[in-house]
Amino acid sequence: MAVIQEAWISGVSTRRVDELVQAMGLSGISKSTVSKLCKDIDERVGEFLNRPLTGEWPYLWLDATYLKVRQGGRIVPVAAIIAVAANTEGRREIIGLGIGPSEAETFWTEFLRSLRVRGLGGVRLVISDAHTGLKAAIARVFEATWQRCRVHWMRNALAHVSRGQHTVVAAAIRQAFDQPDRTHAGETWRKVAEQLRPRWPKLADLMDASEHDVLAYMSFPRQHRTKLHSTNPIERLNKEVKRRADVVGIFPNEASIMRLIGAVLFEQNDEWQTSSRYMMVEAFAQIDKEEIDPILSITTKAA
Repeated sequence: MAVIQEAWISGVSTRRVDELVQAMGLSGISKSTVSKLCKDIDERVGEFLNRPLTGEWPYLWLDATYLKVRQGGRIVPVAAIIAVAANTEGRREIIGLGIGPSEAETFWTEFLRSLRVRGLGGVRLVISDAHTGLKAAIARVFEATWQRCRVHWMRNALAHVSRGQHTVVAAAIRQAFDQPDRTHAGETWRKVAEQLRPRWPKLADLMDASEHDVLAYMSFPRQHRTKLHSTNPIERLNKEVKRRADVVGIFPNEASIMRLIGAVLFEQNDEWQTSSRYMMVEAFAQIDKEEIDPILSITTKAA
């Protein structure tokens, strides 16, 4: 039974599991039997996804992977929201999984509140893509700054520029990211926006509107910044989740998503705990409320 469960979680299809069982000299195994054998994973996943969270967690990453599920006789897309956080011991952990409509503020608010109920505290920066409703949910649940994923923002920005100019424009914008602190980054950002405005006014307007969201991470310790400016640190995790989900194709219900994706996250989290620290511990002492750009806090609370 353990072999079947591990094969299923690792991404082996039901048909391949059947072949594996036969190769072991056992009789074939049906989809329903595989499902029954794997249901005891629910308890393990439930304990993992609902475990108490202790200590301070300054950084929280949120990202969505879209999956297909059957609902009321129809096949509909849903978002599997994965939450990863880093604590002041320099460790990162997968702390939550939620299934729902990614743009709904109520969904985000309930999900974030569930993390707080479990003990998630000390959140200072939330990193995610620009999901509608998320910013308002952050303001409702945490007194934290929002960092818009820089990678996704750049893709949106370059959509206003002809493909042949992407490299030049991207290089110009990145000058802001190379600055030593938030003040200099902002000055460079606004200067570049003015330089681009005559030819690409829509891009310049976007830069005006999103400066504080894209440069939020610059107010945090330099030693942490490479992991704070985007959701890229959890991209590998998302790829593994997507790989396993693609084997299934269409999930029969949301419970099956929680079972499978939760099991994948459980295994990945175990691997993270045996690896070296994710962030420099000493740098956490540099996080000070007075150093955070006050405009960022106002922007977040007003969302």
